[in-house]
Amino acid sequence: MVLSDRDIKLNLKSGKIKIEPCDIDVQVSPVGVDLRLGNAFRLFKTTHRSHIDLAHQNLELDTDLMEVEDGGEFMLHPGEFVLGITKETIELPNDIAGRIDGRSSLGRLGIIVHSTAGHVDPGWKGKITLEISNIGKLPIAIIPGMRFCNIMFEPVSSPVENAYKGKYAGTDNPLASKISEEFKGKPEKQKEIG
Repeated sequence: MVLSDRDIKLNLKSGKIKIEPCDIDVQVSPVGVDLRLGNAFRLFKTTHRSHIDLAHQNLELDTDLMEVEDGGEFMLHPGEFVLGITKETIELPNDIAGRIDGRSSLGRLGIIVHSTAGHVDPGWKGKITLEISNIGKLPIAIIPGMRFCNIMFEPVSSPVENAYKGKYAGTDNPLASKISEEFKGKPEKQKEIG
């Protein structure tokens, strides 16, 4: 089940779901809330490594954080992949999950808003990192502050026992993958299995 606009507004007004800043009258859609593109982007350096080593590499060192001022634009080239972030900070209770999806108007231009990680765990607090790609044929100027994606809310069957407190909690900037942390302290054989 997905929350309707009526239930979303009730949850926002009561503070059960928190989105800051949020203009309820403008951003709430029939089954979600429109989120805007933030000012921070994390770009991958592509010229100094032969490959990504998931088990041994600090991926933060292989990226650059870039800030685009309000009124500016970020040029997303064909085939390019960058991490972006929402302007809004989201806080979910232990009994509601979120699901991020792209906007149809951007999808029709070839912009993918999230490559794989579209769900937001119950207990999440922070801005949402966006996995942005341009699969179209032309560069596209994306603008901080524009409506960029939508979050839908799904009640879970019961409050979760372990609300999200993972490695990306509380983020204010797009963070590089921290997958290498999952390999720390594991024997080489386990690393191969995954």
